[in-house]
Amino acid sequence: MSTFLYSLGRWSFRHPWRVLSAWLLVLLLAGGGVAVFAKGTDNTFAIPGTESQAGLEMLDRTFPQVSGASAEIIVVAADGSSVRDQAYQDAIATTTADIGELDFVAAVTDPYDARIDGGVADDDRAAIVHIQFSGEATAVPQATEDGLREAATALGAALPAGSQAVLGGQLFATEIPGASLTEALGVLIAALVLMVTFRSFLVAGMPLATAILGVALSIALIFIATGFATVSATTPLLAVMLGLAVGIDYALFIVSRHQDQTRAGMDPEESTARAVGTAGSAVVFAGITVLIALIGLGFAGIPFLTTMGIAASVAVAIAVCVGLTLTPALLGFAGGRVVGWGFARAKKRARGADPEQPAELAQAAAEREQQAVAAASRAERNGPARRWVGLVTRHPVVTTVAVIAVLGTTAIPAASLALTLPNAGQLPEGDEARVAYELTDEFFGPGANGPLIMTGSIVTSNDPLTLMTDIGDEIAKIPGVAEVALATPNQTADTGIVQIVPETAPDDPRTADLVRELRAQEDRLYDEFGVRLLVTGYTAVTIDISDQLGAALLPFGLFVVGLSLVLLMIVFRSIWVPLTAAGGYLLSVAASFGVVAAVFEWGWFADALHVAKVGPIISFMPIVVMGVLFGLAMDYQVFLVSRMREDYVHADREGRTPREVALGAVRSGFAASARVVVAAAVIMFAVFVAFVPEGDSSLKPIALGLAVGVAVDAFLVRMTLVPAVLALLGDTAWWMPRWLDRLLPKLDVEGEAVEREVRLAGWPDEPAIAVAADDLAAPGSSDAEAPVFADVSLRLRYGGTLLVTGESRTTRALLLALSGRLSRIDGRLRVDGLLVPERAGAVRSRVGVALLDDPADAGRAVADAVTGGARLAVITDVDRLDDDARDEVAAVLRHAPDDARERSGDASSPFTLIVSARDERRALALLSEAQRPDVQSLPLTTPRRHQPEPESFADLSEVFA
Repeated sequence: MSTFLYSLGRWSFRHPWRVLSAWLLVLLLAGGGVAVFAKGTDNTFAIPGTESQAGLEMLDRTFPQVSGASAEIIVVAADGSSVRDQAYQDAIATTTADIGELDFVAAVTDPYDARIDGGVADDDRAAIVHIQFSGEATAVPQATEDGLREAATALGAALPAGSQAVLGGQLFATEIPGASLTEALGVLIAALVLMVTFRSFLVAGMPLATAILGVALSIALIFIATGFATVSATTPLLAVMLGLAVGIDYALFIVSRHQDQTRAGMDPEESTARAVGTAGSAVVFAGITVLIALIGLGFAGIPFLTTMGIAASVAVAIAVCVGLTLTPALLGFAGGRVVGWGFARAKKRARGADPEQPAELAQAAAEREQQAVAAASRAERNGPARRWVGLVTRHPVVTTVAVIAVLGTTAIPAASLALTLPNAGQLPEGDEARVAYELTDEFFGPGANGPLIMTGSIVTSNDPLTLMTDIGDEIAKIPGVAEVALATPNQTADTGIVQIVPETAPDDPRTADLVRELRAQEDRLYDEFGVRLLVTGYTAVTIDISDQLGAALLPFGLFVVGLSLVLLMIVFRSIWVPLTAAGGYLLSVAASFGVVAAVFEWGWFADALHVAKVGPIISFMPIVVMGVLFGLAMDYQVFLVSRMREDYVHADREGRTPREVALGAVRSGFAASARVVVAAAVIMFAVFVAFVPEGDSSLKPIALGLAVGVAVDAFLVRMTLVPAVLALLGDTAWWMPRWLDRLLPKLDVEGEAVEREVRLAGWPDEPAIAVAADDLAAPGSSDAEAPVFADVSLRLRYGGTLLVTGESRTTRALLLALSGRLSRIDGRLRVDGLLVPERAGAVRSRVGVALLDDPADAGRAVADAVTGGARLAVITDVDRLDDDARDEVAAVLRHAPDDARERSGDASSPFTLIVSARDERRALALLSEAQRPDVQSLPLTTPRRHQPEPESFADLSEVFA
């Protein structure tokens, strides 16, 4: 991957206008798609498979008057008056008649109807007009909403002076999220951090530009998706928050590496390619971890949350793609103007006062310039970061205990975290729907804001009215039920409903307990009345969603932690580093939840953060924060610890103990990478925290949780706890069992393949070499086994023929290695100009392979290997062919050079052939018949002669797995 990214970075640097134009064109097309397909967001929450959802679907079919969205007008009489006064009754009767004529209104209840309980407050100070719609809230026409507002305004004007008529209810309970100037403040802080980090206005603008373009494209795609799927109103803002944060950070990682390299004197084009190949590889890994965690939100089995995860993952994926292509393109526009202010001055001072230096002083000036830049870079790197890591690693036990104690204490409030879905009580103070919510609470009790419905089929009843009355009376006896407002059959007498007013508010945990108690009574009620009742209603749906999300936290947490262990073992080839990383992640999550609970549940700093109402937080906050924070924590872990591992692997061990080597690597790696991690964390924190003070009430706890989580994870866990623990572990931190090392795939996160490719750019120094190998070996499947082959060195020119002789097990392994189809090899190998295994994928597409296990099929196998324009082919075990098969294969090989030249369109294109055999004489006879007389022979001995040769070579997985 890193070599592909290296090439991509170079191409983007060379063609900046193409890359920029392509992204702008995609953005323009997406904008057109929004105009055509967008239908707007939908805050309808559903949870298939639950009892509450089944009840709603049943009511939708049989009792539509109570299945759709609802609204209400609460009328409060003036002091000294009663809503039963004739003036109030006349005004309310006129209003209910007007509302009943509006489109999409299914029913309007008269608060004075004797058949309905709870329409008038016990003290006659207030009355409620309930309005039921024919469908979900998102389906209510805007004209109907406007008509309701006009009716409420007219009612207020018709009432006696000092009265109130306030419109509220479910239809108006959801706040429509929107951006504010506070979010722009986060971007401004990010810009300031970038300018301080890069010391350049030009370079600081690059991450911002890529992030903004990526966010714009993400939002456009999300609104296009609203034409085909249900997307909640919170989803676009979540995508903006994540897209800005990761988009800035991913570009920051690449630009920072590029700036360091250009300051050291590297050519800007080569530096850009290497930055994308090295830091870009880590960006891809980090992006993939965030994507997996966000897509893992589907663990909860809730459609709107799954959609939110997918939408956010799209924003992250776009941020990765933009970062890997548009960032190097912008660097191409900038050229060499990326070193920053202080380093530019250092260069100028190093050149001397005379701009036209004599030729004999040019080399000395260049050396002074490079030394000055290196000194400036070291001065920056050896500052606070080196002092901090020195302090932490000198007292690792104290540091570890202190960090764990602080984070454990911070996590204590998390035990009181309660979950719910948004309701009108969480809207900003003064909002009309919240005023209605509070007046309902004051005059009718908190449960009136969240009534429950029990419904069931009564088609077998001979007296449905009496049956529903009896059921209502029985339910009213259950503790926690304030009253049964309505118990009635529908017009066709096949379905009955019982509307229950709880004693507690919709987001009170005791209301959830009542729902569970009502469900526990279902069997008893069925035995007594013969009706199978379901508990449903908007409040029951929110409780079911919260319960299912709470139940999903443990499996999701196990998934995330397990995934982090596997991914980090692949990256760091260590057991202890992943364990410390996973433990640190759990500490960060716990501390984040603790701070959110302290603010939103306990009320600490609630006024300062403009929290509208202290109480339960939105249900999906924990799982979203866990998913996103996982990806961000892995970012910091990779960028910090990978540099420590690199320094440990390449450290000078002469005269030093293993512990000293390990401790030195921790300190040097930390000092080299801390600056970019600090900048990334500050930017993430600024972007997230900007959504807290004036943001959407549903998004506030998520934004606060992410902001706290990022700060804790970056500064306390990754930059304090992890170095301390690694210092305690010493060289044990980098230990991994050999069997596990062989089992895990190799993942080049830090671009080691790029570094190797650059280092071997001049190898081999002979021209026109099709295949070159030095000290090539294939290790055995276990440490106890000898290599399959070893110490192979060769040079094969284009157009030449190589005959490899020896045991079939060994020769076939070598030919698979030369064709890029053997993943585990040691030594140096270049095939058709491409290094293997780094470019094995490209080599496989260029080299045809024929494994001659079946002589009857040999001709077709060889023909397939040499077709498609391949300039190089490998054929195994040619001595196994009988006379007829040998003639057929020879005929194919005779025409292979002409076919290759014809397909490639290059008359000079040579055809290179590699074959293997045990019997050299038979193989040479075949090659002579194929008109390949110039044969280079490579006798190959095997270190495993003591093992019997397998009868079939069709499956070599036991050898090469």
